[in-house]
Amino acid sequence: MDDGERVTLRPVRESDLGMLEALTNDPDTAGEYQWFGWHDPGFVRRRWQEDGMLGSDRGMLVPALGGRALGLVSWHRSRTGPSSFCWNVGLVLLPEARGHGHGTEAQRQLVRYLFAHTQLNRVEATTETGNRAEQRSLEKAGFTREGVLRGFDFRDGEWRDNVLYSVVRSDLSNPL
Repeated sequence: MDDGERVTLRPVRESDLGMLEALTNDPDTAGEYQWFGWHDPGFVRRRWQEDGMLGSDRGMLVPALGGRALGLVSWHRSRTGPSSFCWNVGLVLLPEARGHGHGTEAQRQLVRYLFAHTQLNRVEATTETGNRAEQRSLEKAGFTREGVLRGFDFRDGEWRDNVLYSVVRSDLSNPL
């Protein structure tokens, strides 16, 4: 972390929309593991106008350090049974914010936020098996590796295996 400053999560601001568009629709900014091809360029602005990126089934916050936006964390509700759900979370950092522990802290804070403000019992995340940096980050953030999901997502012309991680409420008895 930089000079003892701590990563904080904050709501998306209108001034963040250009950064969010780059993180979701620019291959150089998104990075190897987050680039899934070009898609609707107006999506981010429509979401902002619709709900400010904070809905009951999904949301997005900006991790920041000393007022400087680092990227985004997001979540959406995912069905786990006939009447049960969990949160599925994601993280994308700007290239200059990667490799400094900011993602680990942002994911740790997102888990705390979701458990403090919602009643769901599980937070899960996936990452490609080749994304070792994100696997280490999730583990440092308190997630437990559960297994490999074969042929889970399609990126850059091929199906890719992912690793599934989770945190459940009872894990919070051990500080994250």
